Amino acid sequence: MPPPTPPFAEHVRTYTHPDVLTTGVRDGWADPETDPRRIDWTARQAAAAIPFEVIGGRPVNPCESTGIRYGRNELGHWGEALAADAMVTATDSTGARWLLMVERCDGRGWALPGGFVDPGETPTDAAVRELAEETGLRVPADRWRTEAPRYVPDSRVSDEAWMVTVLSRTDLGTYPVPADFPPVHGSDDAARAAWLPAHDYRTLVHCLAGLGAEVFPAHRQMLTDTLTA
Repeated sequence: MPPPTPPFAEHVRTYTHPDVLTTGVRDGWADPETDPRRIDWTARQAAAAIPFEVIGGRPVNPCESTGIRYGRNELGHWGEALAADAMVTATDSTGARWLLMVERCDGRGWALPGGFVDPGETPTDAAVRELAEETGLRVPADRWRTEAPRYVPDSRVSDEAWMVTVLSRTDLGTYPVPADFPPVHGSDDAARAAWLPAHDYRTLVHCLAGLGAEVFPAHRQMLTDTLTA
């Protein structure tokens, strides 16, 4: 059997990255089941943050057609994978807003701290945990405002495997200068963590461009929507 065709080829309709079926299953981040028609979808549909259909035993992406109709592309779980992101802001004495971001270890740019929600965990608790794991900053769960779930426009999704995230936001208030903001450091899935100027999305993009970096593509629309001063 020939190797899988890369997912960016326009004619591709079926694709699952080899890592999903090897390291993904071995390390526990991927479903071992290779045929979604053998999955009991009742529980997954009931728990979904964004409702989706199952047609012929196969899940259907509720928000977009990706060009990969069958298979999981680079994601591990069939159907919806629920993630949580943490948006932490602070203000300096001039009134300028700053945003805490992390540089992803996978080279996909700078993003909000976040990750997948563990079984039995709420999205807010997941955001608190991921923030601590990736930046060292701990903010109690009662300090957060959690928003409605939103679809994640990520290049790793398919028509049968996609991501939904829940954004939790908190503001730490005003400090005399940025040097007084709570200290952070990159760890776990984050190569670096830093406070970046973010009066609006354009300011954030300009700052990262000066560092030779960019915003993680899957977070661009979410940050455009939320950084509205």
